[in-house]
Amino acid sequence: MATQKHRDRDAASNSTEGELLTIHNAFHQGQYQAVLDFDTSSLSQSNVIPARVLKLRAQIATGDAQGAISDSQKETGPDFTAVKAFAQYSSGDNAGATKLIDQLIESLSENATVQILGGIVLQANGRTEEALSLLSKHQGNLEAIALITQIHLQQNRTDLALKEVSAARKWAQDSLLVNIAESWVGMRVGGDSYQSAFYVFEEMAQTPSSTSSKSLISQAVSELHLGRLPEAEAALNQALQNEPKDIEAIANAVVLATIMGKTTEQQQYLDELKKGQSDHPLLIDLEEKSSLFDQAAGKYSARVSS
Repeated sequence: MATQKHRDRDAASNSTEGELLTIHNAFHQGQYQAVLDFDTSSLSQSNVIPARVLKLRAQIATGDAQGAISDSQKETGPDFTAVKAFAQYSSGDNAGATKLIDQLIESLSENATVQILGGIVLQANGRTEEALSLLSKHQGNLEAIALITQIHLQQNRTDLALKEVSAARKWAQDSLLVNIAESWVGMRVGGDSYQSAFYVFEEMAQTPSSTSSKSLISQAVSELHLGRLPEAEAALNQALQNEPKDIEAIANAVVLATIMGKTTEQQQYLDELKKGQSDHPLLIDLEEKSSLFDQAAGKYSARVSS
């Protein structure tokens, strides 16, 4: 006999494999304009709000967080309040976003949009256990599973990340999100898993119907792990050609230029990253490591031979 959780998982899976499949896949492939252009006029009533939420999130992803705040305020319900909070976070109003998310979690933690967007905001604020607790309330939501996997990887708990995607693979084996999450884990596991992850990201990046800057960046990172630096550079250049201001493309270009010893390009990309997002995790990490190095160097003094 099927359990309630299995039935909920089947319902969630059928939702994303049905009339929302195209818009879901476009969103998670980083094809945000396709999401914005998606025709929702023929959707069943139960899928209208999930589709609208994806459109608002795509609006945020394309840099129009303020517009998404304004648009979400025209709607009613917890889904749109969660979108507003996420838009506030994306626009730099972290205090307002976390306050709103905390209010939503108090009474509406079973709402899928609250779980997903709340989980992102909580994790971004270092509230990892709270984020995992919220996301674990999901009922077969593959995006929640992908986010839990991401958090475990950030915790350096590859074992838990692998456990999460392995469990999801049993009941959502053809899901794009499961393929992507499994590839994230593969990039951490290494070995033959690098090549498996590359195949997933390359197919997404090089197929006209699914290509995006996001998938090209993923391909570049997998190429980098495989030691194929020229190929990684080509993929990143393509991503930057498509979207010159893509922050993640610029951040990865900094890393690649450093590895390839291209100091001029490294500094150029570093300046662009500072201008585009001064609090990017890469910049924070570099600052922390620079400070640690200075502290270590300060313990030693140069000796001059007589």
